[in-house]
Amino acid sequence: MKIQKAVITSAGPDQRKLPMQTLIDRDGTEKSVLEILIEEVISAGIQEIGVVINPGDEDSYRKIAGPHVEQVTFIPQVESRGYGHAILLASDFTGKDPFLHLVGDHMYVKRSEKGCAAQLVEFASRESCSVSAVQATRESLIPHYGVVGGTRIQGQNNIYKIDKVIEKPTPTLAEQQLIVPGLRSGYYLCFFGMHVLTSGVMEALRQKSMTDNQKKFNLSDTLNELSGKEKYLALEITDFRFDLGVKYGLMKAQLALALAGRDRYRILSEILEFFVAKDLDGAGR
Repeated sequence: MKIQKAVITSAGPDQRKLPMQTLIDRDGTEKSVLEILIEEVISAGIQEIGVVINPGDEDSYRKIAGPHVEQVTFIPQVESRGYGHAILLASDFTGKDPFLHLVGDHMYVKRSEKGCAAQLVEFASRESCSVSAVQATRESLIPHYGVVGGTRIQGQNNIYKIDKVIEKPTPTLAEQQLIVPGLRSGYYLCFFGMHVLTSGVMEALRQKSMTDNQKKFNLSDTLNELSGKEKYLALEITDFRFDLGVKYGLMKAQLALALAGRDRYRILSEILEFFVAKDLDGAGR
């Protein structure tokens, strides 16, 4: 399976301004969150990128997309019908091809040479099916994410067959339906904000759009249906994922980028100086 396109969703009311935020990337240069996400996609060998945006945001997004803006197709979401609808709007762009999907309000920071998207694309290409990147997450955080239940593939440490998907479950519901054998107690497999999806997912979203008429619908319900119909896997990724929309999310993403980049030791030194000065100031009172 060859994956040549990507879709980034950024049209949500609480999401649309986050890709416009500016951070200092690992190479020490100032970039928008959108530009960093586009570079993540390109590092996976993908050159065609669709970005689902709020109507009226195209000019602003063009200005912050960086040098790869000509590789980007902007897709307005005129009706606010939810996350699943946002992805469905990219169906003309993706056609019958599988595609990489990222959410525009997350930041991904790799811990090895290969980027997060590159790991996922390489695995999904080999398995020829839909694959969701997941991360073991403590139960206090699961109300912020889609959560999967399933079983680990025999002989593999980080690959799972997905049996169930629930969007933002309570810890009680997760304990009843989403425990994955082999994970440590109190942890669940949450979506990483990155998927490879097949045209079959687009067709399922299209059916849901017609069934639910004008109602909002999310991706998780469709993926839950998918898990009972065809091969659908999860790849556990141990890199860093930051939800930019939560409290201090942008700050934590910036700190992670700084500590993973070329200015790491200078930043560490300055942080240490800050804490030493703060402790001395407190001791003098």
